[in-house]
Amino acid sequence: MLAQIRIHGRVQGVWFRAWTEATARTHKLDGWVRNCADGSVEALFQGDAEAVDAMRAACHQGPPLAAVSQVEVLRTSDADKPHITASGFHILADG
Repeated sequence: MLAQIRIHGRVQGVWFRAWTEATARTHKLDGWVRNCADGSVEALFQGDAEAVDAMRAACHQGPPLAAVSQVEVLRTSDADKPHITASGFHILADG
């Protein structure tokens, strides 16, 4: 399963990307996370459906310093996959 999401709220400068990377790795997910110019954080998760769903749910809370106001689902299909060039989970440069 694949899910691409954008997280809105106080999510930059609060270790959201590092938390996402660590949490995704515990769920054995592939994908990436990055800061967006509008102050949101975007992430793509790929792996077991239960793990992807758990990760999406966890993003509604985020790390302790975050204040998530919205989790927007951008994509939930394996068709037309965004770039996943390596296995594992990675923090990408800001997008």
